Amino acid sequence: MDWTFGSLLLWSLYFMAIIILIWVVIAIIADIFRNHDTNGFVKALWIIFLILLPWLTALIYLIVEHKGMTERSTKAAERAQKEQAQYIQSVAGTTPAEQIKHAKDLLDAGTIDQAEYDQLKSKALAS
Repeated sequence: MDWTFGSLLLWSLYFMAIIILIWVVIAIIADIFRNHDTNGFVKALWIIFLILLPWLTALIYLIVEHKGMTERSTKAAERAQKEQAQYIQSVAGTTPAEQIKHAKDLLDAGTIDQAEYDQLKSKALAS
């Protein structure tokens, strides 16, 4: 085949359109399964139509469900951010002031003695 600039440009556009279609279909499928307001039959119909007529179905889905997609994506992002913050907090532990307060509470309760309190306090201040 003789490659001209026009044929190379056209091939690139086709390739880009296929990549965009795959990306949009994956996003729509993820949104279909994330949507808890729709029953299984409707979800199955969307998937079937996405397979049979991907461009038309994607366009219709984006028009019909654009607001719901945005809300579900925002909620998923907020949930992921909240879970990440909780994980970071659990891994990071407590602040030195909280560690000293906890050690003081243990000392006041009689669980530890003064030497153990001083050791915990120095360890918290060192970190």
